[in-house]
Amino acid sequence: MLRRKLGGQGLEVAEIGFGCMGMSFGFGPPKDKKEMALVLHRAIDLGVDFFDTAEVYGPYINEEVVGEALGSYKNKVTIATKFGFNIDPVLNRHVGTDSRPETVHRAVEGSLRRLGVECIDLLYQHRVDPNVPIEDVAGTVSKLVSEGKIKYFGLSEAGAATIRRAHAVFPVTALQSEYSLWTRKHEADILPTIEELGIGLVAFSPLGKGFLTGAVSQETEFQEGDIRRILPRFTAEAMDANKALVDLLSSFASNHGATPAQIALAWVLARKPWIVPIPGTTKISRLEENVAAVNIRLSPSEMAEIETASSHIRIIGERYPEAMEKATGL
Repeated sequence: MLRRKLGGQGLEVAEIGFGCMGMSFGFGPPKDKKEMALVLHRAIDLGVDFFDTAEVYGPYINEEVVGEALGSYKNKVTIATKFGFNIDPVLNRHVGTDSRPETVHRAVEGSLRRLGVECIDLLYQHRVDPNVPIEDVAGTVSKLVSEGKIKYFGLSEAGAATIRRAHAVFPVTALQSEYSLWTRKHEADILPTIEELGIGLVAFSPLGKGFLTGAVSQETEFQEGDIRRILPRFTAEAMDANKALVDLLSSFASNHGATPAQIALAWVLARKPWIVPIPGTTKISRLEENVAAVNIRLSPSEMAEIETASSHIRIIGERYPEAMEKATGL
């Protein structure tokens, strides 16, 4: 697998990473740890060396899964995790953002312990905290870097102005945001901003939370705890309308002997050389399918065709309910 540079501080990873969230959070009940370890080990066998987790996934469970599974590989892989939420120990879930220095320090110590590492490779602020100036957050992270507890600083779902302010205090290596053929709002000002500043993009949900694979339809029944049960784009009406995008991917897939998911990932990879998608899965077969997308190189003419055709497809439904969208800070 080829490699890509994220940011200008020296971080280099395989061109497709692995989003670990769904193993224990967001898509139904937590999966079996041993089974997930097998998936993660297979990812390494296939050349994946960039794994994404967060303290809030579970909470805490996901970091434990990743830490245990990758323990013997910790000097050969890059692990990214996140801070930035207030996690209520009684409710066992997050109850708003919190990026105060003491919370960041506590989160980092917990992540180091659960991941079983002495230094976190890439640490993101999970969501912008409106109550803590981003300059203070960047300053806190810079101290942790100087203490040897963090290598690189990242932001997640931050707006262009916030990115600039943080980067002015301490270099931001990567921005993690949702990006796919059906989520392109960041192209207006955020992607130009990070390109100007030399910041990489880590694209989460590059398969549209499964929709762009073609395996999700109106008949799909989502389990309790699956976030798609409340997402506007996953109502029956929205999925019926948005199927046009899957049909477009399928038409290109047939030309390449590929799957819609592989074309969706190939499209993200072709957008910019500093974008690394991190599709997630709990199945080895899907993992192998995703990784094989690196063998598909869409030509400039194909990218232009996709651009033209997709411009005529109106995506129905916001990506999150209104309250959740506002919480992103964009």
